Amino acid sequence: MQPLDTARITSFLQQAVGLQQQGRFGHAEDLYLQVLQMQADNFDALHLLGVLARQTRRPELALDLINRAIQVNPHQAAAYCNAGAALQDLGRPEEALASYDKALQIKPDYALALNNRGNALRNLLRYDEALGSYMQAIAIKPDYAEAYNNHGTVLHKQRRHEAATLSYQRALQLNPKFADALNNLGIARHAMHAFEAAVAMYDRALRIKADHADAYCNRGMALQKLQRFQQAVDSYDRALRVNPRFANAHMYRANSLRSLGRKEEAIEAYMQAGEHGTDAEQVNYALAALGVLAAPAASPTAYVKELFDQYAGHFDQHLLDGLQYRTPALLVEMVKEFVPAGALDIVDLGCGTGLCGSLLKPLSRTLTGIDISPNMLDQAARRDVYDNLVCAEIVEFLGRSQDCCDVVLAADVFVYIGELAGIFAAAHRALRVGGIFAFSVEESEQDDVVLRISRRFAHSASYLRRVAQEHGFVMDTMDRRVIRQDDGMDLYGYLAVMHRA
Repeated sequence: MQPLDTARITSFLQQAVGLQQQGRFGHAEDLYLQVLQMQADNFDALHLLGVLARQTRRPELALDLINRAIQVNPHQAAAYCNAGAALQDLGRPEEALASYDKALQIKPDYALALNNRGNALRNLLRYDEALGSYMQAIAIKPDYAEAYNNHGTVLHKQRRHEAATLSYQRALQLNPKFADALNNLGIARHAMHAFEAAVAMYDRALRIKADHADAYCNRGMALQKLQRFQQAVDSYDRALRVNPRFANAHMYRANSLRSLGRKEEAIEAYMQAGEHGTDAEQVNYALAALGVLAAPAASPTAYVKELFDQYAGHFDQHLLDGLQYRTPALLVEMVKEFVPAGALDIVDLGCGTGLCGSLLKPLSRTLTGIDISPNMLDQAARRDVYDNLVCAEIVEFLGRSQDCCDVVLAADVFVYIGELAGIFAAAHRALRVGGIFAFSVEESEQDDVVLRISRRFAHSASYLRRVAQEHGFVMDTMDRRVIRQDDGMDLYGYLAVMHRA
């Protein structure tokens, strides 16, 4: 056995570290491998080669190399921290958390491990614990811009957008060229519906990091909200030049092209979104609305949930002021003609933020709101009018019980359900004899059910009467009304009240 050439090993390691810091990963890797040929159990070579493997997006190899280093020396906090990062890359946050905790047992004041531990907790949806871990990191390292940025990200996920903004701003005070913090600040502004301010943040991020694909995509989304659709398309195009496989950019670009009336281009863009990983159900739904595929029985659950989770904070303002939406008041007034006040068990389907709830409360003995969007239910809870709020799919909820309520109401819900037989059957089961089923739909003048380019369903009057009769309801009244504005034009629909025979 030849004696170790310690000086040569040290020289190679020093050279490799310098090359790795310069981003010259291939040359650095060659030197680490030469060290391992001379000393197979060299901790530094194993550990740093593992870090390099992670930097070059080989997390499985990274984890294997770092674990081998830990076997050589199990007392190095940095190795456990880097193993945790590789586990995070592999989508194993529980194991990553354990690895960070091991690092902190060895070195309790390890700010990087605390920050990364917060990331693992965030991925496990343990948000309050994540915030605590970030603050511990900041207490140790007060100028830790990345920890402030991550702290803001968790606050944003908790929908605490004002507080998130403060964390992002602190990160930017510490590092004015922190492109990711600028991008995240734009996301927070977007969530607060400050779309112009969001665009300004994305522009600042892109001046610092011109290849920031996420910032280009997010910028497009804000421009889309401002109805500057061509500029949005241009921004998505920039994102796709950086990352041609960016599924969200393909999908949102398709939406903007649809809004511009460029149907054929929109169809191609939706197909590209599907090829690059966008949920197939949502892509097919968009294509169906453009007439390429047959319409499904209902809108995809994920689409509806995402739509209303995004709208929740400004839903009432958008509907009442922007769309002149008056359906809740009109529908509840119609219900009042057929029921006594104050002693009714009422179910408000798709209750949203509770626009109907306040109007239904005087009629109710119990008032239950059902919605698929947790964010909407949070807003409804603030009205303090519901006895129960349930996050559930409406047909599934109604199917749980029989003869349990006097009124089932659905305002602007069936625009996301094409085939109504299932909901009519479930409502009939849930209602007591004589109970009222009241709802609104958009008007289809010809076909029974139409999926419009808006991705909302419309129903004909004859279809509603037929489905009602088939499922044991007697139509009490059905009025054709202007239910809201659409691009400044009156949109007609039907308000119907029927009772269970």
